[in-house]
Amino acid sequence: MDKIAFLFPGQGAQYVGMGKDMAAAFPKAAYFFDQADKILGFSLSGLCFEGPAEELTRTQNCQPAVFTTSLACLAALRSAYPDLEPAYVAGLSLGEYTALVAAGVIGFRDGVSLVRARGELMESCARKVPGTMSCILGLDKDQVGRICAATQCEVANLNCPGQVVISGRLESVEAASQRAMKDGARQVIPLDVSGAFHSCLMDEASRQLRAKIDRVGFERARVPLISNVDAREQTDPVVLRDNLVKQVNGATYWEASMRLLLSRGIRTFLEIGPGSVLKGLMKKIEPTVRVLSAGRLEDLQALAQEGVRSASKA
Repeated sequence: MDKIAFLFPGQGAQYVGMGKDMAAAFPKAAYFFDQADKILGFSLSGLCFEGPAEELTRTQNCQPAVFTTSLACLAALRSAYPDLEPAYVAGLSLGEYTALVAAGVIGFRDGVSLVRARGELMESCARKVPGTMSCILGLDKDQVGRICAATQCEVANLNCPGQVVISGRLESVEAASQRAMKDGARQVIPLDVSGAFHSCLMDEASRQLRAKIDRVGFERARVPLISNVDAREQTDPVVLRDNLVKQVNGATYWEASMRLLLSRGIRTFLEIGPGSVLKGLMKKIEPTVRVLSAGRLEDLQALAQEGVRSASKA
């Protein structure tokens, strides 16, 4: 089989019931939920499996929930396809933590503790300085950049062609949204988020997270990771650590990251974790490649039909 890349979703991919079928079918998947409950001191598994949705979507809960579910799905995948190995890994925003565990850079205990702290710090910043995010469709990044400069917003996410996410104070995002529509945007979609993530309004969260990240041991990545903040191959633990800090209050470059993987010859991508957000983005980046899902039990059963049995890093 051709080289394959493992992709891990970020916040926003969550849904009530995620991971439940994987945990029931695979003891190694259930292990991650059990460990998360013990480490965090509350039933994260209960939130994932049963909700309620309002609690699951809170940033401080959602981040460890998506992280844990994605790693449980990876464990199930490896149980079903033990020879399957990626040539590269990548994760969208929060998903980069999952990719770091998959690449052997950090362990699960440190990872789940960090993403819980990340969510709490981001929520705390959002309460102090209310902000939001919106997705602008139909304008390119340079057009949106000029709008942001005029309205004190920031470009937060460059996920795929024709889709630019902006972030900032409530009044700034509203002004930018109105200006974007006047400048020819096809649509502006307010995002259901609690704060201005990936912007300077998260500077305090970034500084505080740095102190927590610096207490965690980072190893050299066993598999190259494509980083959100620079869209480059990284294995150096020092760079990987720094990029996690920069990611909180800086823009993410998912489209550029995927184009790098395409330039490396990757034509099969496996989205591991809840939802299919990354598959949707790839359809807009390069619709000719395969993006297969590994978020539900039925997905694992379908992979064999897609010819996914084993793969090498070579």
